[in-house]
Amino acid sequence: MSSPCRVNAYVYAMLEEILLQLLLQLLVVVDHMIKIRSRKRKQNSLAEPYSMIARIPEQVRHMNRLAILSLHLMLFVKPKPVEEDCVDSRWRWFQGCLGALDGTYIDVMVPNKDKPRYRTRKGHISTNTLAVCDRYLKFVYVLPGWEGSTADSRVLRDALIRPHGLRVPKGNYYLCDNGYANCEGFLAPYKGVRYHLKEWGPMCARPQNARELFNLRHAKARNIIERAFGIMKMRWGILRSTSYYPVKTQNRLIMACFIINNFIRSEMAADPIEQEFDNLFQDNVVPETEHEEYIDGVESSPEWTAARDALATAMWHQYIANVDHM
Repeated sequence: MSSPCRVNAYVYAMLEEILLQLLLQLLVVVDHMIKIRSRKRKQNSLAEPYSMIARIPEQVRHMNRLAILSLHLMLFVKPKPVEEDCVDSRWRWFQGCLGALDGTYIDVMVPNKDKPRYRTRKGHISTNTLAVCDRYLKFVYVLPGWEGSTADSRVLRDALIRPHGLRVPKGNYYLCDNGYANCEGFLAPYKGVRYHLKEWGPMCARPQNARELFNLRHAKARNIIERAFGIMKMRWGILRSTSYYPVKTQNRLIMACFIINNFIRSEMAADPIEQEFDNLFQDNVVPETEHEEYIDGVESSPEWTAARDALATAMWHQYIANVDHM
């Protein structure tokens, strides 16, 4: 096994290559503009003299393969499921849960002919980026690139069938919102049932039945992915505003931001961006092994609905017992 020092040195080298990649891409744009201006002066020229700058596009492709893919394999985490003896009140009801997932919109610049496909319901030109995180705000999987008009469920379905896509072992699951079906591997809340409630307190609207209690606890745990998105967009300004790179480059930059975020969180005992985020927003609601079997579909099933009902009922019985003893 490599020592921590060697691993860190390798990661730092990869980060330097990402910065170099961005510089090279900027040089490509500058070079393109220079060629356009000089083309009028050289219309009679049969060939342009060789220059190092002509090699930049190939160097950019090489950096994409070397830096981004290597960091992806190293820094995206393999989540640990919630165990039966978990004492964290947020997670202890969700044994086997690996974390939470959701989609987030990130504004991008695309040609006019593509804008209808990238236009969200709110009118923004964005890419719908699927992200999956564990309980500790580290990302497990990220899939940028889908058009903003694409439904979340379709993006998830694509992530599951890709050769190196999202892998959910049988018996485990992620928390998700109502944009996804409640099915094996993905536990969604009850539709049409409120969840902005409190369990305790004399001035609070308390849950009145098992489904309301389930939605309340589900939302508290699932909020981890919303916090992760908030921290990401506070950390990286390029995720908060449209950039002028080609859309493929923008998608690579999105992936790089998520990857480097994991590196930062693994190296820092306390993330100042997370602390700043918590000061602004109160956290109320809102390598594979061959023998493992993975979930490959996102269709709702009676079995998974029954499992959710059983979990909600168990929560409710325990909740009522505690209320009776107050």
